[in-house]
Amino acid sequence: MFRLNFNLKSLTLGALAFGMSLSLLAQESPKEEDFFKILKVPAPEGTLLEVGGLAMMPNGNLAVSTRRGDVFIVENPTSQRPYFNKFASGLHEILGLAYHEGSLYMVQRGELTKLTDLNSDGKADWYETVASWPLSAHYHEYSFGPKIASDGNFIVTTNVAFGDQEWWRGESKVPFRGWTLKIHPDGTIEPYATGMRSPAGPGILHGEVFYTENQGDYMGSGGLWHLEKGDFSGHPAGLRWSDLENSPIKMTPSEFDAVVDPMKIKGANGNFIKPENDVNAPFITLAEAEKSLPAIKLPAVWLPHGIHGISNSEPIMIPENYWGPFGGQILVGDQGQSKIMRIMLEKVNGVYQGASIDFRAGFQSGVLRMVFAEDQSLFVGETNRGWGSAGDANEGLQRLVWNREAPFEMRTVKAKPDGFEIEFTKPVDKKSAEDLTSYMVSSFTYKYFPVYGSPPVKAMDHEILGVEVSEDGRKVRIAINDPQQYHIHKISLPGIREAVNSHELVHMDAYYTLNQIPSGDKMVIKPKPAPVAPAPAKATAATSKPAATSPAKPVANAVPSEAEIKTLLAKNTCTACHQTDKKVVGPPFAEIAKRNYTPEKIVDLIYNPKPENWPGYATPMAPMPQVLREEALKIARWINSLK
Repeated sequence: MFRLNFNLKSLTLGALAFGMSLSLLAQESPKEEDFFKILKVPAPEGTLLEVGGLAMMPNGNLAVSTRRGDVFIVENPTSQRPYFNKFASGLHEILGLAYHEGSLYMVQRGELTKLTDLNSDGKADWYETVASWPLSAHYHEYSFGPKIASDGNFIVTTNVAFGDQEWWRGESKVPFRGWTLKIHPDGTIEPYATGMRSPAGPGILHGEVFYTENQGDYMGSGGLWHLEKGDFSGHPAGLRWSDLENSPIKMTPSEFDAVVDPMKIKGANGNFIKPENDVNAPFITLAEAEKSLPAIKLPAVWLPHGIHGISNSEPIMIPENYWGPFGGQILVGDQGQSKIMRIMLEKVNGVYQGASIDFRAGFQSGVLRMVFAEDQSLFVGETNRGWGSAGDANEGLQRLVWNREAPFEMRTVKAKPDGFEIEFTKPVDKKSAEDLTSYMVSSFTYKYFPVYGSPPVKAMDHEILGVEVSEDGRKVRIAINDPQQYHIHKISLPGIREAVNSHELVHMDAYYTLNQIPSGDKMVIKPKPAPVAPAPAKATAATSKPAATSPAKPVANAVPSEAEIKTLLAKNTCTACHQTDKKVVGPPFAEIAKRNYTPEKIVDLIYNPKPENWPGYATPMAPMPQVLREEALKIARWINSLK
């Protein structure tokens, strides 16, 4: 009897403990992988799917093009055993695919090609050149597309090449390199816009032409641009052809160089010197240059380098009835970080602008192309040859599947005259939302110059002046001190909690590009109550004694704590390319530690990288002079602690 009572008591206590552990587990905030699962699409053994293009066909089949020149038709693509049929082969670096009126259209290095299956045997037996453009045979002369515009024409974007002696400088060696082209069904090529450097992602969004750009010379960071005919998005190489009769842009290279210093400086040996960032040198921004060069089109959304990708790729629309609260928004892939961001756009004073938020990371290789299937899953085509990316594979095809449960996220971010309005996918806890300390806002922009990329500049913090929470808890409006036009505003919500179970946001940070500050009413800020002075403390024997010991001084050469190093690595975007033990875009920190560099040497390499020291990595590290020396030394000491 005693034994029975004891076991029942133990069982009751065990159940109680188990219930408590479940309760604690339930309070842990879900992550992105809890809502969107990545599945691998099995391919035939020996097939290298360096995916360059994806297109859904009316019968539910998936068309896949590869950088190696093959086109596959995949039957039952969402099943566990999809069937791959080779539709075409022998083509050249296919970096885009579209289905249109019974044929597949694709962009090779120098042409728009139409593939047709005339006898319905499942293979293309008619290869037709719709239009072609020149090549100089430089390896970097990729071409991307096509996308089918609302007028039925095709949109194609083209990469620049790179220089001979000035190998770091993008060049348009032959006509219409670094351009966006509109190609008519009869093969007529209509130059549409220029200023492209590496425009890997043309897209038709809201029925209009957009494209994504990569960081590089004259490109401070990646971004999403809205293009209209005659626009110039920033890279000057394509201006070489502005004097051609059919060019919609009349700006000349010399007119451009008069505003933006080309930094063409020769060394003692007579050769040009690669321009580097001088922290103390005067500079202009893209927005400042636009005042003198009105053809410049500013990005609708900057995608901060190292935070929202390092090699931005295809933008696509989420169909309105797909993925719950995110229907109608935009996804942008990233090749280098193997992830996807979410973008919400709005028009203010007739200009597109908006915010970017992380969405789903963890793909096996670089994300280049995306397309939705009828079951609402997203096919993701991947490749990293020549560039390097996060993930364990060099190529592949995967699917992203939503579990149909809405995550707790910022659904939209919209600009207000004095700040921002944030809509959530679920009601917020009002106590957390009404607390000004739940919010942090800072802003920055980039230099506009021929150096590769740019550090964040003109950084400032913005005081949170007031907050208004909607009655239903779905929206919050925050007023900030001195919003900065043309700056990227980082909006962080670390203190916001969901109303029902106090979960944190899946992603706490949004980056809003404020091209235009809207007009309208500003928030009425309630005056803060005057602080109450504390009553003077009464002297006691205990308080009158001198302190036994002085506070310990920080050790100058101490290794940062785990929390501090995590903050430093994220702040300085180190984790965009490096992980502790895993090879991604750059070498693992543990491998760097094995080199036995002194902390001072590591700091020097942060400021002036030596790519030749790491020949096994395709993507060279850009100089990082914006990292504060004190922080760089802390990072260096932490790296050496991994030995």
